[in-house]
Amino acid sequence: MLDQTTKRKLDSARQILVGKVPDPKAQVEQITTALIYKFMDDMDKENEEVGLKTQFFVDDWKKFSWTKILDNKLSGQERLDLYVQAITNMPKNPHIPQLFRNIFKGAFLPYNDARTLSLFLKEINEFNYEHSENLGNAFEYLLSILGSQGDAGQFRTPRHIIDFIVEVVDPKKNETILDPACGTAGFLISAYKHIVKNNDGKDNKTGKLTKNETRLTPDDKNRLMNNLTGYDISDEMVKLSLVNMYLHGSPDPKIHVYDTLSSEKRWDETFDVILANPPFMTPKGGISPHKRFTIQCKKAEALFVDYIIEHLNINGKAGVVVPDGIVANPSNLYAKLRELAIENGLYAVVSLHNTVFKPYAGAKTSVLFFDKEFAKKSKDIVFIKINNDGYEKGEQRRKIEQNDLPEVVKLIEDFKSGKKELSSKIDFIVVPKIQLNKKFSLFVNKYLISNRENGNESVEISDLFDIQKGTLQSTKKTEGEFDFITAAQEWSTHNSYTHDCEALIFAFGAAGSLGRTHYVNGKFIASDLCFILTPKKDSKYPVNLSFYHAYFNAIREQIVADLAKGVSKLAINKTEFSNYLIDYVTIEKQNDFGNKIVAEQKKIAEMKAKIEESEENIKEVIFEVL
Repeated sequence: MLDQTTKRKLDSARQILVGKVPDPKAQVEQITTALIYKFMDDMDKENEEVGLKTQFFVDDWKKFSWTKILDNKLSGQERLDLYVQAITNMPKNPHIPQLFRNIFKGAFLPYNDARTLSLFLKEINEFNYEHSENLGNAFEYLLSILGSQGDAGQFRTPRHIIDFIVEVVDPKKNETILDPACGTAGFLISAYKHIVKNNDGKDNKTGKLTKNETRLTPDDKNRLMNNLTGYDISDEMVKLSLVNMYLHGSPDPKIHVYDTLSSEKRWDETFDVILANPPFMTPKGGISPHKRFTIQCKKAEALFVDYIIEHLNINGKAGVVVPDGIVANPSNLYAKLRELAIENGLYAVVSLHNTVFKPYAGAKTSVLFFDKEFAKKSKDIVFIKINNDGYEKGEQRRKIEQNDLPEVVKLIEDFKSGKKELSSKIDFIVVPKIQLNKKFSLFVNKYLISNRENGNESVEISDLFDIQKGTLQSTKKTEGEFDFITAAQEWSTHNSYTHDCEALIFAFGAAGSLGRTHYVNGKFIASDLCFILTPKKDSKYPVNLSFYHAYFNAIREQIVADLAKGVSKLAINKTEFSNYLIDYVTIEKQNDFGNKIVAEQKKIAEMKAKIEESEENIKEVIFEVL
């Protein structure tokens, strides 16, 4: 674990750099370079103290030792010149590991300020590492600064979600493990720690020695490290992964710069375990994949799932984070992909809420779990919904007590063990594979709603309503006599209308008003951030709009939690909204409840009128005093 003193020092080092190096990623690179530099010097000093020869800074390279650079006899400018010369030439140092030479390749100082560098190096000099694991912990904290920041759909997976996925997949010491979009190697490090923890000779719950668990031998550890493989398309990410792996004990990490989707070079390599949170976003112009994929398309998220399925060994296991389009998009492409997943080991779908990646992204995601050996024997898939992950659902994501993750791990263990009666406080349902519809939907909420025992039929919104998008941008309205209905609470007006009917207006794209529903009857025009819902003609599902106006507002929070997606702004996709399951209440009950709702709304209107009247009376009293 990282102690608070080290954390404060790292934060202080970043604070020194921020004026000259504003980009967090560049700050991490500068700190990483300096920490590794200092770490090599520490190792040399340790060797000297026990009578061994120095290892890294010898012969002509002595002048570049960290100690020489921090020499108080140097002026600020001399120190800057020597540091720049050192990091520039370090790739040529024959005495350091090839991995470190590669890491220093291209290293440079992005500013020319002697005072800033001196302050920065002084802060780094406060770090003292007796073992590389300490530097590994510091490095993990630096990577957490990058957090879940997404670029091109690449969201850094929160540590607790990584650990949760690894715990469910439960990789073993002799299994080969791949992350095909490894980023900073978070999944690989977590898998390594998980295996070490389960092979340390101690009971995981009590921490006491036990005969039921054997310790890893040195050969086991070497084999384990050689079993970890990572690919990433980014040179910079691979560099960070290499450092992370090395600092966690891997002398020769198998991390490769590799275009997983376009290159065939490593296509024939398969693995026992695959763990991944691959990029969601497809680059402009699409991807140019080769022809060996079962799913022929140019969508990154679909191709990565296909890749994972096709690269598992015969009894392979996997855990992969996917955007909800993978589980819910009704198009034939995604339906075929889901069918492929079900046929190749999918046994659990876990829905994450849309603040898991906050504060950097509001992406709604799920985790697909595969176990090809177990799935061959099981006729079911378990669908689970996580409402709390141990952190607040706001921008700050502070830690809280409510945490469904341990319960999910236990539930999945019970499901896989064949336990007949599953019980849990969290939302879940076991669905026979044969009952999945022809589109093979894996949308968790679809099955949870269907399972509710309220006597109502579950139907898609599009079974009840025709759904259109509004057309008018708020900035282009012209005051007039017709209602202009937006996502806001109060309506505006416009000089023309598009509809003359009874309808519901649902806000799908306005952040603060997302999910708000209005009822209208007459001539109106709707905002381009709203859906217009009108009852289907000649439908077997007649509707009372007063009832469904209240119904949609009552389940607003749930709809937003299930469907809202986006990086900078949340919005609800029309197709997914159309396919969303809701209750169909018989028209007799609708009319009965609808009349009661109208009566209550009338009372509200009367109360509002009284409040306004009282407010006016107060004003008159004040004016009399004045």
